[in-house]
Amino acid sequence: MNLEDYSEGSLASAPLDILEEYFSAHDWQSERNGDEEIVAAVKGSWTQYELRAVWRSEDRVLQFLALPDIRVPEEKRQLVYETFGLINEQLWLGHFELWAASGMILFRHAALLDTSSQAGLTLEQAETLIEAALDECERFYPVFQFVLWGDKTPEEALEAALVDTAGEA
Repeated sequence: MNLEDYSEGSLASAPLDILEEYFSAHDWQSERNGDEEIVAAVKGSWTQYELRAVWRSEDRVLQFLALPDIRVPEEKRQLVYETFGLINEQLWLGHFELWAASGMILFRHAALLDTSSQAGLTLEQAETLIEAALDECERFYPVFQFVLWGDKTPEEALEAALVDTAGEA
């Protein structure tokens, strides 16, 4: 896709069009909320994920969020914040955080897009944004479960969940 493929009005939502195309190609159910947002549902190994992308055309920023179905009770929030600190220093793209009002864990990252020469987001970039978010959510889901329900410290949870297997079964 390139700039000529879009009319003046549709250029504002071009990155979301690319994401919608990606979701459709994977048979993931998605819904557009105007020219600024798209939401999709994806089944992972551990849980169902809500994927949400918000496009701010005035800033040329695409914010991408993956929300695993994890809610943190008030009494466990300090431990989860410590867990975020240990996890986030390992990530090359994005970070985990907590929505304080709902207690939901989410993975978030943003991309500054150049819309001057193309749609601003290629399918390859969309794939990287989506796969990075899903991969990190899948990778660290057990860590959050160990902290929240297994009564492990953040360090113990990381050690238990991220054990590398050696050899073949």
